[in-house]
Amino acid sequence: MQTTIGAPLALANKETTGLLRVGIQGYAGAFHEIAARQFFANRDLEIVPAHTFAELIAAIERGETTDAGLMAIENTLAGSLMANYRLLLESKVQITGEVFLRIEQNLLTLPGVRIEDLKEVHSHPVAIEQCRQFFFQYPHIHLVETVDTALSAREVMENQWQHIGAIASSQAAGLYGLDILAAGIETNKQNHTRFLVLEQSGDHILEQDDSNKISLSFTVDHEVGSLYQTLAVLAAYQVNLTKIQSAPIIGRPWEYRFFVDFVVQGDRTWQQAIDAIRPITRELYLMGAYPEGEKQEV
Repeated sequence: MQTTIGAPLALANKETTGLLRVGIQGYAGAFHEIAARQFFANRDLEIVPAHTFAELIAAIERGETTDAGLMAIENTLAGSLMANYRLLLESKVQITGEVFLRIEQNLLTLPGVRIEDLKEVHSHPVAIEQCRQFFFQYPHIHLVETVDTALSAREVMENQWQHIGAIASSQAAGLYGLDILAAGIETNKQNHTRFLVLEQSGDHILEQDDSNKISLSFTVDHEVGSLYQTLAVLAAYQVNLTKIQSAPIIGRPWEYRFFVDFVVQGDRTWQQAIDAIRPITRELYLMGAYPEGEKQEV
């Protein structure tokens, strides 16, 4: 990934006008679409669906049908999506924004269907996991994993399934003419997902005027205190570490890559902080510089 700084403003700059083609993993009514419309609230959007996260990244890299994209990276209940971290590391995209979304899951059915009529409920595996406790009281219902919440809702409508429901958003219910048989069925109501706004990396990091949050990846020497030394330098530069995530390095057993997010809070710049840790880290990649997203009240 390129780390040159100083290119023009990113497309994620909300003041830009005109039609913006935003790629999402999922289909109309998916939480990715809701997050995209929340982040780009003042933009005219064309939502471009992708079946998988890998297909989404490929579309952003090509830039033929997609100008930017949104990708879930972590959930307060399910944790980090490690496969997506690896996709970011191996891709030619960069992070230009973030958005936090409160996730409310609902049981959707065709009008008139009762919960006693259901034999199956379909949804994305993360959504199913978030709602599993609700279904403990309905052991006759078999939970079936699919690729997307909204697609599951659409298939209920298209196939006119009387004995199959879906877990999806209230927007998907309205879009596909389904009833909300039970609302807010997620186990924990403090259920939020963080989405990253992604764009082509090109030859530069697309810095914005109000960029204060940094995402980067690095390795350290396999020696006592190596990681501590790196974090101590960041602390000395008065940055607030908001996330640190480790992932095993394929082909190098018992060695790990670290993904770090931090917010600049002191009078030092984020460029100075990165320059300070560069000599004591290995394989350092700057994944994005962007404005910190606003967290919703839990």
